[in-house]
Amino acid sequence: MSFLLADYLKQLAYFEGQNPAIIERMVNSAFSRTAAAGETLFLEGEEATGLWMIQTGRVKVYKLNPDGQEHILRIFGDHDTFNDISAFDGGANPANAAALSDTKLWIFPSQIFQECIQTDGTFALRVVQVLSGRVRGLIRQIENLTLYSVTVRVARLLLNQVDDPALSGTGVTRAALAAHLATTPQTISTALREIEITGAIAFDRHQIRILREDLLRSIAML
Repeated sequence: MSFLLADYLKQLAYFEGQNPAIIERMVNSAFSRTAAAGETLFLEGEEATGLWMIQTGRVKVYKLNPDGQEHILRIFGDHDTFNDISAFDGGANPANAAALSDTKLWIFPSQIFQECIQTDGTFALRVVQVLSGRVRGLIRQIENLTLYSVTVRVARLLLNQVDDPALSGTGVTRAALAAHLATTPQTISTALREIEITGAIAFDRHQIRILREDLLRSIAML
């Protein structure tokens, strides 16, 4: 199992090409957890346990407004990591996390990450680079939510699903996608029908096929 976990780690942005000793420390400190669909993994404000990695499954990281309405910040899938910030700064969880499907996870304690950052400059630089990419992604998400219509956001989601398998699959319902796009399932359905009318997509039973990527990109304003 440890050998398998080492192979998983080598595929992650944090550890690709890194010192084998770093990977060995992570493997030796890791512990596994399984979660059923709908199970809460942690709550905002709780003490963080470390960096989480998904072996298989789907996880949502989300916030709740004062009325209890959920907004999904991001949906994660196989080999993705989450709760990175808390793992590195030792602070509390900045959001909530729950399994969207039956999920197998690994947890790497915060202390090990912090020690590796302090002792290995190459690894520390990689952490900065990966987190910078995450920040850029959040900026794009804020831009999408504040500057563009639901139809544009849905078109962008369809394009993103091609490159990001985490945005589809078991547990990723239309309600979950609506919470991610800050809208309602009904509004997503309306936007999909509008996009279908243009000839950019077609419905094939429960699947959506992209017929004209160029047209869909135009709708997405890309």
